[in-house]
Amino acid sequence: MKLYSASVPTFKSDVINNLMDEQLATAFKQHYGYNVGEGERRSWINSLNFLNNSLTKFDSDDNHICIGHEIPYQTKRIDALLYGEGKNKEQNIVVIELKQWDTVKASDIEGNVMAPVAGALREMAHPSLQVNGYKEMFESLYEVFSNDPCILLSACVYCHNYNPQSDDPLQTTVDSEVLKLAPVFKKHDIQALATYLQERLSGGNGSLVYERFNNSAIKPSKRLIQEFKNMRKSGDIFQSRFALMDDQLAARNAIIHSVKKAAKQSQKSVVIVNGGPGTGKSVIALESMIELMNLGKVVFYASGGGAMTETLRSIAGNKAKHFFKYFYSFTKHEESSIDIIICDEAHRLKIHSNDWGVPYMFKSKNSQVEDIIRAAKVSVFFVDEMQVIRPNEIGSKEHIKQAAEKISAQIHEYTLTTQFRCSGSDRYLQWIENALNLIDTDYKLLDKNEPMQFQIIDSPSMLKEIIDEKNSLKQNCARIVAGYCWPWSDPLPDGSLANDVVIGDFSMPWEAKWGKKHSKEVPDAALWATDPKGVSQIGTVYTSQGLEFDYIGVIFGEDLVYRKDQGGWVGQQEKSYDKALKRKNTDFVRYIKNIYRVLLSRAHFGAFVYFVDKETKEYFQSLLGKGRI
Repeated sequence: MKLYSASVPTFKSDVINNLMDEQLATAFKQHYGYNVGEGERRSWINSLNFLNNSLTKFDSDDNHICIGHEIPYQTKRIDALLYGEGKNKEQNIVVIELKQWDTVKASDIEGNVMAPVAGALREMAHPSLQVNGYKEMFESLYEVFSNDPCILLSACVYCHNYNPQSDDPLQTTVDSEVLKLAPVFKKHDIQALATYLQERLSGGNGSLVYERFNNSAIKPSKRLIQEFKNMRKSGDIFQSRFALMDDQLAARNAIIHSVKKAAKQSQKSVVIVNGGPGTGKSVIALESMIELMNLGKVVFYASGGGAMTETLRSIAGNKAKHFFKYFYSFTKHEESSIDIIICDEAHRLKIHSNDWGVPYMFKSKNSQVEDIIRAAKVSVFFVDEMQVIRPNEIGSKEHIKQAAEKISAQIHEYTLTTQFRCSGSDRYLQWIENALNLIDTDYKLLDKNEPMQFQIIDSPSMLKEIIDEKNSLKQNCARIVAGYCWPWSDPLPDGSLANDVVIGDFSMPWEAKWGKKHSKEVPDAALWATDPKGVSQIGTVYTSQGLEFDYIGVIFGEDLVYRKDQGGWVGQQEKSYDKALKRKNTDFVRYIKNIYRVLLSRAHFGAFVYFVDKETKEYFQSLLGKGRI
C-alpha cells in the first residue's frame, strides 16, 4: 500500500498547487479508516516542499515517486521512494527518510540521538539506522532485489531544517560505515542531495522500474533465510542443540503439510500443538519457520511476552527481526494475506487487543485468536494451558478450536511428550505439578536417582552464591527468579536499580522496568534473560517464561503458602505486588501455582529453591525421596 504514486512532474505540480496534503489525507482515511493527525499532515506540507526543491536541481522528469509506502506486513511507512535508472542503465530505487528536526542532541545510548518529538527531546534511533532498516526489510521481502538483473536499493536521510553545530551528533553517534550506507543531508545540503539522487536516477525510465518493483513477488529472500539459519545456531535459550524427533517431527510435518495444502485450496487450517515445558515447542516453531521460508512462504512468529519477542529479535538481527511479532500485530491485516502465523506461548493469547499495552494502530475488540486466524491461511498455536498466568489470557485449546470451527477451518491437534529440559526428565515436571496440586500424578516423591537436580537452600544469600558459582564456570548459564512479592521501584536518579527484594540482610534489585531509562550497566527488561548483565538482577515469570537456562535459582515467596490445617495451598494476595493478577481475580491460587510451575521448570540441569515460608519449605522437604537434600 502507498498513499501516493505518480511521475515526478505530476508530483511537482501537486506540490506547487498545494494539493499533496489533501490527497495524502484522503488516501490515509480510505486505507486506515480514521483521519491522519494534524502533526503528520503538517509534516507532509513542510517536508515535501523541501524534497521538491531538491528534485528541481536536476532533470528528474522521467522518474517516478511514491509517498507513504507501507512496508509489507508492517505499520511503518517510508516517507519517499524514487525510481529510475542510473547512467549505465542499472535500475535503482532510493529510499528517503524526511526529518523536520531542527535540534539534535547526543544520547548516552550508542546508536541513539535525542530529537524533538511533540515539543520535547526524546530518545530516538539515529535516522541512518532507521532508514537502513527499511532498506534491509525491502531487500528481505521483495523478490526483485535478488533476481537477475536485480534492482539496486539505496537509502538516505534529509533533515531539511537541521543546521548542525560543531561536534554534530548525527555524525558522531554512529559508525562512519553506517553513514556511508545511509548518508544524512542537512539544511544546506540541497545540492548534495540532488547530486546523490542524480547519480542513481539520471537515466530516467522511472515508470519502468516502478512497475517492475510493484509487480514483484513478496517472499523471503535467500539472504533472509540464511539469517534464520544462522539464528538457529546461536544461543542456548532454546534446546537448539537437539534435532527434532518423534512427536516433534510429527508436529513439524503437520505444519508443513498444512501450509502446502492451503496453497491448493481456500479452506483455512489451524494446527494446535500441546506440550509442557521443555518439549521443544519453540524449536519446532523456528525449524518450521525456516523450512517454510525455504519454500517461499511468508511466515511470522508471534508471541505474547515481551521477553520472548525481544530476545528473538535481538538474536535474529536487523534483517530478520521484523518477522517476530506480538499477538496483537495482526489486527489490521487483510483476510488470508499471510501464509502462516506461528503462535508460540499461545496460552498467553488475550481476550482482545484493546488494552493499555497495545499501540493505537493495532487496537481491536476482537479475540486475538480470531484476528490471527483471519489474517493467516494457516495458524499454528503452541499451547501449555498450565502456563496461563493472567486472568485475561484465554489461549486454551478449546477456545482456539471454537474460533476455528466458527469459520469451518480444518483443525489438526498434536501433543508433545518428549522432554528435553529438566535433564530430559518428564518425572520431575510431573512431581512439580503433583506438589503444587495442579494435577494428580504417580510421582509423589522426587527419587534420589532422578537426574534433574533439585535442592532446597537455607538462605537467599546461599542461593545467590550458588548461581554466581554456576555463572563463573559457564558464563550466563544461570539466573535467579522470584515470585512477585516485593515492590518494584523505578530506576534511581543515576539510572541504577533499587534493591527492592529484601529478605533479612539479603537484598537484590528486580530486573529493569519496561520503558524506563536506566544506566548502561542494567540490561533492558526484555533482554534480562540473555544479557550477561542480567545476572545482577532478579527476574520474574514475565521475563523468563518461554526461555530456559542451565540452572535456575527460585525464591518462593509468600503469595502462595502450604497450610496443612487449611487443606493445602493457600493464596495470600496481600503478599503479592502483582496488581494485574490481583485485580478482580477470584482464581488467584490457580494462577500463582502456574507461575511457580513455570519458574521451577526453567532449567536444563538444576533448580535451587529458597522458601520464604517455613511450612512451605517443610512441605517440599517431605516430598524428597531418600538421598535428596
